Amino acid sequence: MIDDFDLKPLVWMGATRKDFRVFPAEVKAEMGYALFQAQIGGRHRKAKTFKGSGDAGVIEIIDDYRGDTFRTVYTVRFASAVYVLHVFQKKSKKGIATPVSDVRLIEQRLRLAQQLHAGS
Repeated sequence: MIDDFDLKPLVWMGATRKDFRVFPAEVKAEMGYALFQAQIGGRHRKAKTFKGSGDAGVIEIIDDYRGDTFRTVYTVRFASAVYVLHVFQKKSKKGIATPVSDVRLIEQRLRLAQQLHAGS
């Protein structure tokens, strides 16, 4: 039962919730479960440290579906909530690196999450 867990709230930064909603149902189910696990203090089998941040508290979930790659980046750095920093479909077919524009957006939202957390 969920009542048996200390369920941290999800804080959707920027347009992440809207972006998440357009993912395929199978991807939303997998990533939604991964976010739930983060909310209860666990870690999904597909969750790994986001390499672009250099911070073990920033986590990335990657899910491939029908030849497309979908990503959700969140942080568990703060005790009061799980902040969803970025949700996107990787467009580039070259390499596996996250585009610089996406890394910058994640960094910006992480700073904002830190400000929100400090103000709570």
